[in-house]
Amino acid sequence: LLEDGFWRIRHMVKQPVLDAPISREKAESKITIHGKQMYLNMEPFTIKGINYYPQASPWNTFGDAFDASVIQRDFQIIRKTGLNAIRIFIQYDDFGKAEVNPEKLEKLERLLDLAQQNQLWVMPTLFDFYGDYSVLNWTLTHRHAEQIVTRFKNHPAIVAWDIKNEPDLDFENRGKTTVLAWLKEMITIVKRFDTNHAVTIGWSAPEAALELQDAVDVVSFHYYRPLEQFENDLNHLQQNSLDKPIVLQEFGQSSYKGLWNPFGTNEKDQAQYHKKMQALLQQHELAFMSWTLYDFDNIPAAVVGHLPWRKSRQQKFGFLDRLGNPKPSFDFICY
Repeated sequence: LLEDGFWRIRHMVKQPVLDAPISREKAESKITIHGKQMYLNMEPFTIKGINYYPQASPWNTFGDAFDASVIQRDFQIIRKTGLNAIRIFIQYDDFGKAEVNPEKLEKLERLLDLAQQNQLWVMPTLFDFYGDYSVLNWTLTHRHAEQIVTRFKNHPAIVAWDIKNEPDLDFENRGKTTVLAWLKEMITIVKRFDTNHAVTIGWSAPEAALELQDAVDVVSFHYYRPLEQFENDLNHLQQNSLDKPIVLQEFGQSSYKGLWNPFGTNEKDQAQYHKKMQALLQQHELAFMSWTLYDFDNIPAAVVGHLPWRKSRQQKFGFLDRLGNPKPSFDFICY
C-alpha cells in the first residue's frame, strides 16, 4: 500500500515454488479419436484415471482452502500408481455463473499446470451442481462455458470437456426433453469455442449414455451397481452405441460398515471389488476413472443430504484413508 509517501507491505503470503510456466505454443502431446480408439501422438491411448478432490476440501477444490502444494503432492501420488488422468468438477455457482470469477480461473490454471507437470490429463466437468435448464438461462450458461473453454482450450493438459455431471438424474424433475435440449445446445457451444478437444457427458447409468450419441465424441457412464451385472450392462451399451470411445467415468465401492450400515462392505471387500473390476477393465480394454482418491472427513449436505447413513457411506470410497494411508484397495487402483 502507498501510505504517507511510502510503500508498505500489510500482508504477505508465501507460495510454493513450482516449475516454470508451461508454454502453450510448445505443447507436443495431442489426443485424437478414430472410431472407438483414442490416440496420443498417433499411438493408441487409454484413459486410466480417477475423480479428484483434495482430502480436506471435497466438492470445493477451488475454494479458500486451495493449496497448490497439496495438489502437487496428490498428483505425484496419482501418477506413481500408473494412472494418467483425473476428472475435476467446476461448480456453476461457485465459479460465478455467467460472470466467471478471475480468481477461480487462476486456481484452475494452477491445477492444470500441475497436472501437466505430473503428466496427467484432465477432464473438467463444466456444469456441476447446475439444474436449471430453462431456455431463459441458456445465454448465461453460454457465457460461463465461453469464459472457461476459451481460456483453456490450448492448455496441453486438457483431454476432453465433460458438459454435465449425471444430467439424467434431472429428467424427472426438469423434464427429459428440456434437459436434452440444453445439453445439445451446450455441446454445440463448447465445440464452437474449442474445435480441438473431445466433448462428453457424464451419464449416471449405461442406459442413459445412449442419449445424444450423435452429438458427443466420447460416450461416458457411471456404474455403482453390483459388479455381477457389469459385463451384461457394458455389452448392451457397446452393442447399441455408435462407433465412439467409451469411458467408465465413475465407479467404486464404499468401505463403510458400521452403526449406520451394519451390512455394508469393509476395506477388504472394497479391495476385492477393485481387484475384480480392474481385471474386467483390462479384459475389455476399457477406459476408466475411479471414485475416488481419498476418504473424506466431511461431505457437504448438498451432495447426499443430511441423513447420517448416506454421509457415512460417501465418506469411505477412497483408496487412501483420511490420514493419507493406503487402504488395501490401493493395490488395485490401476491395472
